[in-house]
Amino acid sequence: MSSSPQIRNFCILAHIDHGKSTLADRFLELTHAVAPRNLKEQLLDDMDLERERGITIKAHPVTMFYEHRDTLYQLNLIDTPGHVDFSYEVARSIAACEGAILLVDATQGVEAQTVAHAHLAGSKHLTIVPALNKIDLPNADPERTLKQLEDILAIPSDEVLWVSAKTGQGVEVLLRRVIEKVPPPYTEQDELRALIFDSVYDDFRGAVAYVRIKDGEVRPGQEILLMSTGKRYLVKEVGRFRPQASKADCLRSGDVGYLVSNIKSCAELRIGDTITDAARPSPRPFPGFPEMKPMLFASIYPIEGGDYERLRTAIEKLRLNDSALVVQPATSTALGHGFRCGFLGMLHLEIVLERLRREHGVIIITTRPNVVYRLHLTSGEEIIVDNPAYWPEVHLIRVVEEPIVDFFIMGPRTCLGEIIKLVREKRGRIRETETIDPERLLIKGTMPLSELITDFHDRLKSVSRGYSSLDYEVTGYEPSDLVRLDILVHGEVVDAFASIVHRSQAREQGRALCRTLKQTIPRQLFPVAIQAAVGRTIVARETLPALRKDVTAKCYGGDITRKRKLLERQKAGKKRMRMFGKVPIPQEAFLKVLRGDGQV
Repeated sequence: MSSSPQIRNFCILAHIDHGKSTLADRFLELTHAVAPRNLKEQLLDDMDLERERGITIKAHPVTMFYEHRDTLYQLNLIDTPGHVDFSYEVARSIAACEGAILLVDATQGVEAQTVAHAHLAGSKHLTIVPALNKIDLPNADPERTLKQLEDILAIPSDEVLWVSAKTGQGVEVLLRRVIEKVPPPYTEQDELRALIFDSVYDDFRGAVAYVRIKDGEVRPGQEILLMSTGKRYLVKEVGRFRPQASKADCLRSGDVGYLVSNIKSCAELRIGDTITDAARPSPRPFPGFPEMKPMLFASIYPIEGGDYERLRTAIEKLRLNDSALVVQPATSTALGHGFRCGFLGMLHLEIVLERLRREHGVIIITTRPNVVYRLHLTSGEEIIVDNPAYWPEVHLIRVVEEPIVDFFIMGPRTCLGEIIKLVREKRGRIRETETIDPERLLIKGTMPLSELITDFHDRLKSVSRGYSSLDYEVTGYEPSDLVRLDILVHGEVVDAFASIVHRSQAREQGRALCRTLKQTIPRQLFPVAIQAAVGRTIVARETLPALRKDVTAKCYGGDITRKRKLLERQKAGKKRMRMFGKVPIPQEAFLKVLRGDGQV
């Protein structure tokens, strides 16, 4: 085996808002990768939403060159997201690196994603370079944070560097520490092996693969082979990110860059696949990573029926640059034609919806998000259900299993009682609590994924006054007493309002939905029953009173029997309407229920 000592591949791992993008800006400035006139904050975050929210949504690679001790080093950096919803992006970035900077905010200390990312990097045998950020702030407490790193992650205090990504203090020392500690990439064979860790779509060049060259080299004009599909393609262009795409003559072992070929769709590029030379194929592919699976599903419909084609076009464009988005057609009796979409989490869902509205101008409505359930039927068959519309009848179900997550929360000791109360309310179980320091605790436990993805994070921030952080990992399925909650308006089931809930919560949620609809649906000339049902059992009911029309207004005199005759005719008419009348549900009702029920 040979090594390339001038190359270092590393990423930045941190909890959200701990300064990853700012540190990347300082690296770009220090290595002169960007001209001074082009420098701006969050340079690698090229989406408007990333800048507005101050978060990194998609991993961004960049190649820098830095001279240290008379040696020119090529530094391939990947700036990773910090939110738990995008942990898959972090896992893919880690697969392309040999080292990682573990960045910790000196004002907030070790947070949930800090621990999760550190364990993930350790499991992949990455060299970790720890650093404290924001030491220039007056409320920074480095000593407390150093003790947390030592107690929780067993990182000695003397290995942690102190930096300020905002002012640049200690940044060059950190970069040199990366060069000294992170090992160079190794070449195991002569045949080409390139790992695809991401892909994007370009209107002019087609699918662009982001690759890490593990062995060999790749050049324009070379015929390559995708080892998972066996398909062959011709390389048209290769290059590096500087930070914009910059052409190169070739990519060699250790390089991180992009590859353009005659691949027309990102669907042909499997993330984690290995690219090899078609003429001299590698005897074995490089170990990739597990296929990404959506954590929750929601249906998206256009508010205006004529916008369906616009919505379809917009979603197709988003899918080209978001491999995590899973889409299939859907139809609803109440909402018409739309799409059933799979997401990594609630933040991913929010980002996709916001991009549809902002970048493509489509006015949309979404159903309540649902997780993926596993049902064992009385017939012995096992089925997967992610949509309440496909929930079988009660008598056909033997066992229902729902996804369970292991979570850990870091929060203030003073809020422990409120956090425990919230966890129990969400059907969670606490296994243990650990003391991090005199002010904070680490709480570990399990919880159904369906309870965690709704409003748990927001309520956690509320009960802890914003001082708690959360991380979780889906660990499997457990049996649970789940039922489908239907909403009936005038005896007819409205499929758009259906949801999967725990039996103990069915009555309470049914009442809330019925009350909301009673306030939203306009009154008719006959009473309207709004009911919530589990199977054939009605668990909640509200009655929308009739709108009375004064049919005797045209009678200005005469015998009383004239008025009685008109009133009897009205009574008979209302009886017929109650039997055959239809209740139109306005769009405002769907908006209020689907968005106002604690959902997006």
